[in-house]
Amino acid sequence: MPDVLQNRLLRWAAVFLFLYSAILTLSPAVREHTFATDLRWSHWLGFAVWTALAFAADAVTRRALPDRDSYLLPTALLLSGWGMLTIWRLDSGFGMRQLIWLALSVVVFLLGLRLPHDLQFLRRYKYVLLSSGLLLTALTLIFGTNPGGAGPRLWLGCCGIYLQPSEPLKLLLIIYLAAYLADRTPVRLSTFPLILPTLFVTGLSLLILLVQRDLGTASIFILLYTVILFLATDHRRVLIATTLGLALAGLVGYFFIPIVQVRVNAWLDPWADPSGRSYQIIQSLLAVANGGTLGRGPGLGSPGLVPVAISDFIFAAISEETGLVGTLGLLGLLGLVLARGMTASLRASDRFRRFLAAGLTAYLGIQSLLIIGGNLRLLPLTGVTLPFVSYGGSSLLTSFLALLFLLRIGAHPEREPAPLPSARPYTLLAGLLSLGLLAAALAASWWAVVRSPDLLTRTDNPRRAIADRYVPRGDLIDRRDEPLNITTGESGSYVRQYLYPDLGPVIGYTQPTFGQAGLEASLDDYLRGLQGNPASLVWWDHLLYGMPPPGLDVRLSLETRLQRAADQSLGKHRGAAVLMNAQSGEILVMASHPTFDPNLIEAEGGDLLKNESAPLVNRAVQGTYPLGTAGTPFLSTLKQPSAEQSSALFEGLGFFSTPQIRLAVAAASSQNGTNPLRVSPLQMAIAASALSNHGTRPAPRIALAVDTPQQGWVILPPMSEPVTAIPASAADQAAEAFLVQGNAFWEFVGQARQNDVTITWYLGGTLPNWQGTPLAVVIALEEDDPALARQAGRELLNAAMTP
Repeated sequence: MPDVLQNRLLRWAAVFLFLYSAILTLSPAVREHTFATDLRWSHWLGFAVWTALAFAADAVTRRALPDRDSYLLPTALLLSGWGMLTIWRLDSGFGMRQLIWLALSVVVFLLGLRLPHDLQFLRRYKYVLLSSGLLLTALTLIFGTNPGGAGPRLWLGCCGIYLQPSEPLKLLLIIYLAAYLADRTPVRLSTFPLILPTLFVTGLSLLILLVQRDLGTASIFILLYTVILFLATDHRRVLIATTLGLALAGLVGYFFIPIVQVRVNAWLDPWADPSGRSYQIIQSLLAVANGGTLGRGPGLGSPGLVPVAISDFIFAAISEETGLVGTLGLLGLLGLVLARGMTASLRASDRFRRFLAAGLTAYLGIQSLLIIGGNLRLLPLTGVTLPFVSYGGSSLLTSFLALLFLLRIGAHPEREPAPLPSARPYTLLAGLLSLGLLAAALAASWWAVVRSPDLLTRTDNPRRAIADRYVPRGDLIDRRDEPLNITTGESGSYVRQYLYPDLGPVIGYTQPTFGQAGLEASLDDYLRGLQGNPASLVWWDHLLYGMPPPGLDVRLSLETRLQRAADQSLGKHRGAAVLMNAQSGEILVMASHPTFDPNLIEAEGGDLLKNESAPLVNRAVQGTYPLGTAGTPFLSTLKQPSAEQSSALFEGLGFFSTPQIRLAVAAASSQNGTNPLRVSPLQMAIAASALSNHGTRPAPRIALAVDTPQQGWVILPPMSEPVTAIPASAADQAAEAFLVQGNAFWEFVGQARQNDVTITWYLGGTLPNWQGTPLAVVIALEEDDPALARQAGRELLNAAMTP
C-alpha cells in the first residue's frame, strides 16, 4: 500500500509541475497576445531532471524503506520542484544552480538510505558532529564570503560553489540536543548541571551567529532549543523564560542594533517609508495583493519587482502568480509535512528518535512560519529561507537531510512506540504550528482579497504600469471626438501619448514612477478596462492573461477649441479658468496654469514636484481661494443680507459642499469653521451658473460617456442632482444688474487677499433671456490684474457664444 500511494502522489505532483511548466512556456505568448514571440523552453530541463530524480527516489525508497510514510517524499519533492520552477522563471541561471543542488540533495538523500536504521551513530557522535558544525560556522568569521559580493559574509567556498554552515548547524544542534536529553531523561529543571552543556553549546552557536549578524538563524536556534527542552521537561517555565528572553533581546536589539530597528519599524509601519526602508515588505504585500484569489498565472505576474524574490520572498512570488489558491495549497503542503513529522515523532520507538523527529519538524515549521510571516507582515523580516522551496543549496540539502531522518524514524510502524510520559508538550507544539499556518492563511486572505483593491491602486505599485505596456489603455477624447490622450505602439511596448500637453494638470498622467493623477487616475477603471466591460470578460482575461481586457475610450465634456482660447489667455499667469454649461453642468473648459507636459513626466517629474509654482496641481478644482468681494453678485439676491442669510445662501450655492465630479477635488470649507470662506474656481463656476440658469445650480460633469463593447457609447450620469439655490426672479434680477452694456452677458470682477497675494476673480455668464446655451465662466488669477481677468473672461465667453 505505501508503494502504490507514494507512486500515485508522485504522479500527481508530476502532472502539476508539467502543467506549470507548460504554462510557463506559453506565458510570453499569453502576455503579448501573439505567438510571434520567444517562448520559454529552458525550464523543461529542470522538469525532466526533477521527474528522473522523483521516480528514482520512489524506486529506491520502495526497496530501502518498505514501511515508510507515503506522504513525506512526494510532498517534499513537489515543494522542491515548485520552488525550482519558480526560481527558473525568475532567473534561469539561478534556476539551473537550484537544479544542480536539487540533484545533489536527492543523491545524498538516497545514499543516506543506506545508513543504519536506528540512527544510533548520530547519537553516539553527537559531540563530533556539533563541534564540526560550530567549527565550520566559526570559519566564516575569517574566511567568510558572500556570493552576491556584498552583505553578510555567511558562506564558505569560491568559484560558484558555496556552503552556508549555519544551515546544517541547525540540524546538528537538533541532533545534539535530542541525543543529550534522551540520555538524561527525565530531565528536571532543578538539575541545572545536567542541562548546562546544552546551554553552553547553544549559547556558543548564538554568539557566532550574533557576531555574523545572522539574526534570523539565531532566532531559530533559540526557538529550537526551547522546543526540544520543553519536550524533554514538560515545564511551561521553559516557554515563559524563552518568551521573556526573546522580548528582552528584541528590545535590546531595537535600541542597539540598527538592522533590528530598521526591520521592526518596517514591520510596525511599512507605509511610513514605502520606497525606502520598507520597500521590500511593501512590494511583497503588493505581490500578494496582485495575485488575488486565482493569481496572475505562472510567468504572467511581476514577482521580480520584489527584492530577493528567489530566496527571502519566494512565498510572495508564488502568491502573485498562483493567487490565494496557490498560497493555501503551499501552506497545506507544509502542513502535511509537519503533520507527518509529528506522527513519526509520536510513533518513534525510543526517546532519541522521538526528540529528533519532533525537533526536525519544529525546525521545518518554525523556519517556514518565520519567512512566510515576514512576507505577510505577520512578523518582522528575518531573511531565512523557505525549506524545500527557496533558492539556496545549503538550505535545500539540509531540508532533504531532515526528510531522510524523518522517513527513517517513521519507517517501522510495527515497533512499539516508546512510552510517552506526557502528551501535552507534543500537543502544544502541534497546536502552535497549526495556529501559525492558520494565521498565515488568514493573513494571505486579508492581503489577497480584502486589501487587494486598495493596495493595487497605490501610486507606488509599478505592476499597473507594466500591464499598460501589454494592454492598450482607453483614449480620452473631447466632446467633438478630438483625441486628447491616446495609446501608441504594440503589445509589450505600448506608450501613452498626450496630444494636448497644456491640459496636463487636468488630464494628469499615468507613469510607473510618479503614479497617476488627474482624469487618468479618476477614470482609470474605465481606461484600464476593469469597468464598463462585461464582468465575464474581465474575469476571463484575468484568468487567461493575468491582465485586464483592453481599456475603453471615454468622452469628456471639454471642447478643445475653447480650451485653447482659455490657455492662450492665461499664458504664463498663475490661475485657473472654468467655463461650463450653466444648465447641464457640462464643463467646456478647465484650465490651470502654470501647466506641464505629461509626455515629459518621467524626465521632469522630480523637478515638477519641487517647483514652487506647483504646476502639478489642478488649480481649477484643487486650488481654493478666499471669496473676498467676489460674493457680491450672489449677495445682491438678498434683500437685507444678514450673517445667517448669507451663510444659508452660500450653502445653497455649494460653497460648503465638495463638488461631486469624476475628478479629485479639494474639500469644501466648513460652514461652522472659524477660518475665512475659501472656494475653488469650480465651486465658483457652479454658483455663477445659478445666476444664468434661473437660480438653479447644476450638477457638474466632465466625463460624459464611455464606449463599451456591447452597448456602444453609454452615458455616464452626473454624480449629484441640480439644486435650486436662489429664487428664479432674484437670480434673473441679479444677472441683469451686472449686465455688460452692448453684450448678452453679465460680469463681475472681485478681489481677495491670500498670504500677501491679491486674488482677482472674474465671474460672468449669459443673461437669463439668452436663446442659446446658458453659460457661466470663472477666472481666478493669483495676481492683482482686474483688466487681464476681465479680458480673459470676455474672450472666453464671446468664443463660446459664437461657435
